[in-house]
Amino acid sequence: MIAADTAWIMTATALVLFMTLPGLALFYGGLVRSRNVLSVFMHCYAIACLMSVLWFFVGYSIAFGPGESGVWGGLAKVGLNGVTADSLAGTIPEVLFFAFQMTFAIITPALIVGSYVERVGFGFVLLFSGLWMLLCYAPVVHWIWGGGMMSDGGIFGVVGVKDFAGGIVVHETAGLAALILAVFLGPRKNNNTPPHNPGFVMIGAAMLWVGWFGFNGGSQLAADGGAAMAITVTHISAATASLTWALWEKVKFGKSSLVGIVTGTIAGLASITPASGFVGPWGALLIGAVAGILCQEAVVMIRNRLKIDDTLDVFAVHGVGGIFGTIMIAALGLGSWAAQLGALAIVGIFTTVVSIALIYICKAITPLRVDLETETNGLDLTVHGERAYDMTS
Repeated sequence: MIAADTAWIMTATALVLFMTLPGLALFYGGLVRSRNVLSVFMHCYAIACLMSVLWFFVGYSIAFGPGESGVWGGLAKVGLNGVTADSLAGTIPEVLFFAFQMTFAIITPALIVGSYVERVGFGFVLLFSGLWMLLCYAPVVHWIWGGGMMSDGGIFGVVGVKDFAGGIVVHETAGLAALILAVFLGPRKNNNTPPHNPGFVMIGAAMLWVGWFGFNGGSQLAADGGAAMAITVTHISAATASLTWALWEKVKFGKSSLVGIVTGTIAGLASITPASGFVGPWGALLIGAVAGILCQEAVVMIRNRLKIDDTLDVFAVHGVGGIFGTIMIAALGLGSWAAQLGALAIVGIFTTVVSIALIYICKAITPLRVDLETETNGLDLTVHGERAYDMTS
């Protein structure tokens, strides 16, 4: 099975990179004003490049190094020290495992982009994203996936927290960081502008859906029935959440929107992610059905009641979805309540503290928010010197 496993994880690695470039870039880019679409593309692309280099230098070692403290992996694998083409991680080459996990390290900080578009400084984006990946994301990876303190035999006992593909590791951490950044930034000066290109949004969401087969199915790290089931339940949850989101929109507003139904897709995908290696099709149907309504109501809560301009609803969709899916593992009797809730609490507190600290550090070095003129004219032309559309929206 080594050859088959290797071939599948190579494919899955490409699929997960495809989620960020171009999937997430198009999904987010279509939701902003036309004068900011290139800045969104730039954020996603630059983050992908920077995280790749940082993951190689030290991120992989922090996450998957042989550290015995349970807190971090140490520095033994800095610069892929000791990793050769012949080194194995299970049944696949370790260098392939490194590459697969690198794509997760890319998309997690890229998800945060949706909270600060149209008003954030580009230098801040790079500095915060790089430090956050190393100091927040990579340690959490070690705790849960790298044999650290929350894995089997750790602080939760023989059976540790169950998070198959990143409900806590990816979606809770990114969602909370996004919400915190949105609070620090404050609202956009004009936050009532509709998405400039719903077609981009749909195309990006479709790419994310396809790429998510690699995200969840690849997390099995084998070409077997477990990977096939993970892909199947991922699809069922996404499809169901799309329908319940659209139906709930119809009930409340009398119309179902394209942007709405594809946002429901992402809610279903985020929610099934932690459970995709543990539930069957009926469990996926249940998770997706609830996620389409739950995440939509979370959007309403954050936007209208809390008045937080989490611009593209990162916390409501990814954060709430990932937390919900993590809890459902215990609710369906597939994991320990203590481990699932305990891990959510510990990682939530850690992410909040680290994110707030990094915001203060980074904004002391480079501006957090662009000036009013730049925000009004759009980041594309003012920050990057390029323009994709006429300045009419």
